[in-house]
Amino acid sequence: MDKIFGILVLIGVPLSIIGSLMHWPSVMMFIIYCVSIIALASYMGRATESLAIVAGPRVGGLLNATFGNAVELIISIFALQAGLIEVVLASLTGSVIGNLLLVAGLSFFVGGIKYKRQKFNVFDARHNSGLLMFAVIVAFVIPEIFAMSMDTRSTISLSVGISIILIILYLAALFFKLVTHRGVYNSQNEERNGEAHEEPEWGKGKSILVLLIATLAVAYISENLVHTFEVVAKSFGWSELFIGVIIVAIVGNAAEHASAIVMAFKNKMDVAVEIAVGSTLQVAMFVAPVLVLVSLLYSESMSLIFTIPELVSMVTAVLLTVVIANDGETNWFEGATLLAAYIIMGMGFYLL
Repeated sequence: MDKIFGILVLIGVPLSIIGSLMHWPSVMMFIIYCVSIIALASYMGRATESLAIVAGPRVGGLLNATFGNAVELIISIFALQAGLIEVVLASLTGSVIGNLLLVAGLSFFVGGIKYKRQKFNVFDARHNSGLLMFAVIVAFVIPEIFAMSMDTRSTISLSVGISIILIILYLAALFFKLVTHRGVYNSQNEERNGEAHEEPEWGKGKSILVLLIATLAVAYISENLVHTFEVVAKSFGWSELFIGVIIVAIVGNAAEHASAIVMAFKNKMDVAVEIAVGSTLQVAMFVAPVLVLVSLLYSESMSLIFTIPELVSMVTAVLLTVVIANDGETNWFEGATLLAAYIIMGMGFYLL
């Protein structure tokens, strides 16, 4: 599989550059850009997996989520610049439901086929559940309700205030997990994993270099990808909402999709769950607020006001994940349940 992704990078990146300079058809370029980003994301995933072995499951999961979300953040900033605010909000929605239902669902399902029961840190699961409830149900629903009685300027002010609070709390959560309470809530599963010595595929220096080069390549391709959305939407009869929720979210999060499933297959559920849930928390508490603040630099500012279908989908995904993951263990059937929920939502967004 790694060889296939290597070939796709060697072919896809040069074609992306040549095609953008020679103005090849938008639909063809859309496919080339998406394939190239997914192939580059696999390299980002392998680099972060190597760093995860050196740094441990929590830091590894955080690194994987961060560089996975870097792709989406880059795509979203260029989309904001182009005035595609609906696509950006939709892609944030897609990231939340994609990570919680698609990534976690596939991880639980694939891992559950190989192992009857898979356990992960129950303390982390409960800690993350509280943050998920806050980030999506409190911080996203509150602006929706209050904005009904506000003008545009007040709505933007409320969104900026909430964004700053979300970023501060997210940084506090990282400080809690990685500094003040590091190792306090280690599970027996984690301790056993720590005993089993595993060699990273790449060294620390090479991993960081690969991450930087891949991120720069993704940034270039993402800028061009954004300009194809309008033509692609008309060609396939897709709405901007569907492109944002399903297409941009899947392409933008390809790195953690692949890594979480591989980790689950290797029975490293602490890392797999940290990638899926940690990535969701990062999107809701860091990426979305940063995009709100960045949008203030452009002619049209973005508020944290989602459509009702987007909001209901995110809230439902959070509640379902909390109920399934709160016991600290999982199986293939729970994975299938999450996947079924994602397919139902995908059908709904497609038909809107």
